[in-house]
Amino acid sequence: MPLALLALAIGAFGIGTTEFVMIGLLPQAAADFGVSVPTAGLLVTGYALGVVAGAPLMTVLGTRIPRKRMLMLLMGLFIAGNLITAAAPVFAVMVIGRVVASLAHGAFFGIGSIVAADLVKPEKKAGAIAMMFTGLTVANVVGVPLGTLVGQSAGWRLTFVLVAALGVLGLLGVARLIPDMPKAEGVRLRHELAVFRNVQVLLAMGMTVLGFGGVFAAITYIAPMMTDVTGYSDGAVTWLLMLFGLGMVAGNLVGDAEVNGSAVVTPNFGYNLTPVSEQYPGISPGQYVVNAGESPMYAAMSDCRSFRVELWWNTDPWTKLS
Repeated sequence: MPLALLALAIGAFGIGTTEFVMIGLLPQAAADFGVSVPTAGLLVTGYALGVVAGAPLMTVLGTRIPRKRMLMLLMGLFIAGNLITAAAPVFAVMVIGRVVASLAHGAFFGIGSIVAADLVKPEKKAGAIAMMFTGLTVANVVGVPLGTLVGQSAGWRLTFVLVAALGVLGLLGVARLIPDMPKAEGVRLRHELAVFRNVQVLLAMGMTVLGFGGVFAAITYIAPMMTDVTGYSDGAVTWLLMLFGLGMVAGNLVGDAEVNGSAVVTPNFGYNLTPVSEQYPGISPGQYVVNAGESPMYAAMSDCRSFRVELWWNTDPWTKLS
């Protein structure tokens, strides 16, 4: 595998860490700014809203900029957002920093997936994308608990400084290791938005919203719930977050069977992403999207012309319903 994939994995590790590390440091940030824990929850909400808004906006911008340069721009936003968060003099500025950092989230995984696949031979594309997303997996198991431990021991501001340093490392890796790539040709905003006319895509998004809405509503306040309600010590939050990360990894291992090239099959439900070039000869071969464990909508927003999405639901994970 090319060394350039390591740069993408580092970026994914940093983004995954900053996304979830706030949940372990919520009580500390609330105390420093003199706000309630529910109000401090806006630091998580602000990041989420930034992802929702930033993914389509940054992806549309990415159609006008070469992919390497776009990845560098996204890492620059990530670094700036985390530095603003670390240096925030008041709570409102910290919320702004979280939003700025989140703008890179969706587009990085979408564009990064395409870049990762373009770096290797066709038969290794799925493995390349999976390697990039390994950074996100490691972030959930190591980055978030370690960031929580650092924040509790030396202050939450240091945690975000270190996350920004990860962003600098990722930026340098992208600049030095990823070759220049042309911008996507012929991609228009209406092509990007056309994905929302697909009912199956909307169903997939609906399941994601309902499923993860419940998860994040609870996990956002895991630190105060574990310490104030159940009686765990502050130090226990670190290994509780590690346990949560391991559960996410285990869920991916049980739920996902990666098929190199075009499909992702999961027990009970799944997505089949098929290159449109196989159905429509007018679209150039080589356009593809493979989901590698993150939401397929990240990839979908990168070039919605390049695939069709089939959604199925069945107790037999290997039988697709028509």
